[in-house]
Amino acid sequence: MAGTKIKHDIALIVERRGGAAPPAGGGDGGGRGPQPGAASPSRYYTGISIALAAIVMFFMALTSAYVILKGVNSLWQQVTLPPILWVNTVVLFVSSLTIELARRRLARSDFSAFRALWKVTTGLGLLFLAGQLLAWRQLVAAGAYLSSNTASSFFYILTAAHALHLLGGIIALAYVAVHNFDRGEGVSRVVAANVAAIYWHFMDGLWVYLLALLYFVK
Repeated sequence: MAGTKIKHDIALIVERRGGAAPPAGGGDGGGRGPQPGAASPSRYYTGISIALAAIVMFFMALTSAYVILKGVNSLWQQVTLPPILWVNTVVLFVSSLTIELARRRLARSDFSAFRALWKVTTGLGLLFLAGQLLAWRQLVAAGAYLSSNTASSFFYILTAAHALHLLGGIIALAYVAVHNFDRGEGVSRVVAANVAAIYWHFMDGLWVYLLALLYFVK
């Protein structure tokens, strides 16, 4: 029929001009293929790699200062670690587990389970920060202040620096939870979740490193 031929000709013209319709699928921003207007995922993975490298350099500088000053300071008084720090460590380990479960649910397009697990991870991150505040209050109650001695100063500096970086991770988790990925603009939900998970696991590993440093380097 003439009407069918005209529609076919219009479709060919649109396709030749690059106006073909986007591929189907990918509701809720979790599609399998690239979305129209979406940036290449590699740029986000490159960005997080650079950020993590900078964080490593920062904490390595703090570690070097910690070890050197401990070696030359004859008045070094090691801080007794509050027991709550071990509870905080368990909380952070569990949060790494929940964020991985959330990513797997997202890969299966189970968005309701993904959101629930993602919120649990965010809550555990906030619980960890609350635990750190409690640890600082316990040290203050024991008479170990920021200015008491070099060892206590480093304890507060190292743990506070980690807490600030972890807070950045919580902000990233919140962004993934509330951002409207349905528009298909910029980063996809899958890439955003992966990048946030990489950062979160890194914060987990960094905390274990700092705790080992404070516990064993006495």
